[in-house]
Amino acid sequence: MNKIVVAIDFSECSINAFLHALSIAQKCNSDLLLVWVRKSPSDKDKFDDLEDPSKEVVSHFEELIKKHKPSLPNNKIEYKIRTGKVYKEIADEARESNALLVVTGTHGATVFVEFWIGSNANRIVSLSPCPVITIRGGIDILRPLTRIILPIDSSMETRQKATFTAYIAKQHDAEVYILSLYTTKVKAMRQNVDLYSQQVAAYMEENGIKFNIESVVADNIADNMIEYARKVDGNLIAIMTHTETNTSNLWMGPYAQQAVNRSPIPVLSIHPMNTMSGGLGF
Repeated sequence: MNKIVVAIDFSECSINAFLHALSIAQKCNSDLLLVWVRKSPSDKDKFDDLEDPSKEVVSHFEELIKKHKPSLPNNKIEYKIRTGKVYKEIADEARESNALLVVTGTHGATVFVEFWIGSNANRIVSLSPCPVITIRGGIDILRPLTRIILPIDSSMETRQKATFTAYIAKQHDAEVYILSLYTTKVKAMRQNVDLYSQQVAAYMEENGIKFNIESVVADNIADNMIEYARKVDGNLIAIMTHTETNTSNLWMGPYAQQAVNRSPIPVLSIHPMNTMSGGLGF
């Protein structure tokens, strides 16, 4: 299970995501699997280069691994080339590898593959069987992961992300900032938020993880999370993705999409029930 899958197209954004994944692998004692996705023949059009770029991709992979393998001496860095839709192949690889985590950039493009923008990143998050960290371009990967924002709302599922967040926090000796989000003036709903935040705080305390609790009245959950993250100089925002099913795709809820697309710091997206064993049990 202790493997991190990295979606990569060799753009600056995806290399940045790889370096972020490398820093996490160092702390979590994880192997890295770098995945590049080649378009299937049915997806090609007359504007596509007909020459198969796989040889050049292999060369880039080998160069990347040679450069960074000394930073992960006790674990593997491997690569794989898959063919198909980017989001589907990354999610399928995570499932087949029983991955701990997927890391992907949210934009960037090269001659090798289609844009990693918007829908691809969101669909990877929606389809992935494990938590996903999305990283926008320009994020400083050299900053140590020391402050994790953990927003808590009034939904029963909101507490489920505490288990994986606690695992990441413990590996990095990071502090968890529990943020109670009040989205209504109804007293009973706010009391639920407070109760859930206290339960999460008790879990952090039991596991020896440093934490703080604050509250905010939220008119837009994504914007308020991001504003708070800036205020405390956070390194990671952990969100729960509430999904809806239609005839063809799984889509994240609107606030989850906004957080992935707008956040200036990495976002850890966790599906309901995507918790590690030994969690809160909610």
